[in-house]
Amino acid sequence: MDIVGALQTFMRVVETGSFSAAAVHLSVTQPAVSRQISALEAHLKTRLLHRTTNALALTAEGEQIIPMALKVIEAVEALSETTCRGGMAATGKVRLALPTPLGLCISDRLGMLFEQHQGLSVELLFREEPSDLVEEGIDLEVRLGVVADCSLMCRRIGWTTAFLVAAPSYLEGRKAPKTLNDISVHDCICYKRAGDGRSWSFSNGAEDVAVRVAPRLIASNSIAAHRAALAGNGLAVLSHILAVPDIEVGRLIRLMPDFPPSRLPINVVYPSRRNLPLRIRAVLDFLIDVVREDPLMAPSLSH
Repeated sequence: MDIVGALQTFMRVVETGSFSAAAVHLSVTQPAVSRQISALEAHLKTRLLHRTTNALALTAEGEQIIPMALKVIEAVEALSETTCRGGMAATGKVRLALPTPLGLCISDRLGMLFEQHQGLSVELLFREEPSDLVEEGIDLEVRLGVVADCSLMCRRIGWTTAFLVAAPSYLEGRKAPKTLNDISVHDCICYKRAGDGRSWSFSNGAEDVAVRVAPRLIASNSIAAHRAALAGNGLAVLSHILAVPDIEVGRLIRLMPDFPPSRLPINVVYPSRRNLPLRIRAVLDFLIDVVREDPLMAPSLSH
């Protein structure tokens, strides 16, 4: 039997708490996971998990082998990574969750990653709010702002840039806002990424100022807010990824450039592990490169 593969499956079951969740992450069927666990138990001549209809629980023996299983898995992954650095390409599937604008940016450039790693596949999950990485079998997730979950590994890779914008059709016959107080008299389109969707934050370079708004439209998806702004339904705060192409051709007008929306840190989080598999490291490095090549997201830009 493949003892390393069986140990990896066992650890995934332990982390997720179920055969079905482990199967999703490993891209196999639930019966396949069950067979691997049974084969591992037979090989070790001991029961590792108590199984009931609704739950799983570790036996005392199962608890005891976890540190040893982690050492074996980490040693094999380290060996594989050392070998792959000599020229072998990453293989396997990576589940990557990220905000919609960055997801669109990444999807435009994935061809470069696939050309370098022919056996690699990526599943993009567009998420507006944090996911349960272990439960959903997500390898990497991009989160904007402060990451409060200390159980996750967190790496800051850049900063957001957003613009306050409106369509020319909306501004026709209206005075464009010049100060934060002017925003209150305008129709607003709010993208509810977190919080109640009724507050915007702006920065003058020295401090952040929160502005309460009474939105005509609250959208839980940034693309919906973008389309509503293009249709002339009000002011919107949009990621530069969405707004810049329209600003360049005049479909949107950038407002209050001296007091732009506050920037947020772009973080990549992943479950705590000493050694990342090469497939995950390849996607992480690619993501970092894409962000750092964009001057409006690069960490070196003042914020």
